[in-house]
Amino acid sequence: MTMENIYDRAITLGEYVPEPDDDRIICRCEEITKGEIRRAVHDGMYTITEIRRYLRTGMGLCQGQTCAKLVKSIVARELEVSPAVLEPATSRSPMRPIEMKIFAQEAKEVGDNV
Repeated sequence: MTMENIYDRAITLGEYVPEPDDDRIICRCEEITKGEIRRAVHDGMYTITEIRRYLRTGMGLCQGQTCAKLVKSIVARELEVSPAVLEPATSRSPMRPIEMKIFAQEAKEVGDNV
């Protein structure tokens, strides 16, 4: 399978067959197992972004620092492609709410320095 074929949903991967180590935790932050990742691929999630949105792998506290390579290798193995063929998931910096007074203070400080 090539990158172009990954988007072809007509390709069948065959039946999902459980493996002895499918209960191994791959994404510790979200507690996602190898079996869940393998099943997601067989359910039609062929890209890392799809797996991430479907299972939330790489969306925990570590933001994929621990599991990203493992998830990629599992997906590549199921698709029978090289991990290099799979595009990485879009990374975004962690966000949290900020009070408007902080922005106002920064604007005031910048104005004072000009």
